[in-house]
Amino acid sequence: MLGDTQLESSLADKDLGVLVNTRLNMSRQCALAAKAANDTLGCIRQSNASRSREVILPLYSALVRPRLQLCVQLWAPQYKRDVDRLETVEQRATKMIKGLQQLTYEERLRELGLFILEKRGLRADLINVYKYLKGGCKGDGARLFLLVPSDRTRGNRHKLKHRRCCLKIRVTKRWHRLLRKVVESPSLEVFKSHLDMVLGNWL
Repeated sequence: MLGDTQLESSLADKDLGVLVNTRLNMSRQCALAAKAANDTLGCIRQSNASRSREVILPLYSALVRPRLQLCVQLWAPQYKRDVDRLETVEQRATKMIKGLQQLTYEERLRELGLFILEKRGLRADLINVYKYLKGGCKGDGARLFLLVPSDRTRGNRHKLKHRRCCLKIRVTKRWHRLLRKVVESPSLEVFKSHLDMVLGNWL
């Protein structure tokens, strides 16, 4: 009820363009994102005769990948089937590029200098943690993350106490694996540069 008005119930609703159901299950959102990205990729395929890297890769990066990553920190895939559904879009996109069709998906990504979508999501998560702890979002970070009050820990000194929010549950173990020189980068740009080198070696 809102005053004298009876409000309708709903099993799912959109907020910031993200479909959320009553159980916080993101499978439908993953399906919608994959469909939107596939539709856009189909338009690119039909409207462009060229299959060169110089044409397809910028179009994919500008038009398709944002559909797979819009607010992804909120709706990060929870199940392997959802991860695979999203990853299939990037597999199709990279296979469109002339000269790469015979390579495996992993080989195509290396050739193009791309990460799998799951690793890009991890990269975005770690960048957000850096912002919360050391960047312009420190005020919010103080409420989201609790640091272990000691430097007697292995690895970096900025260890996080576990389980406070969904982002942290996903990212804590990976954050703890980062070397001190990465976590203590003097700026966000330096952190991103170090992080990309680290992610290139992570499975």
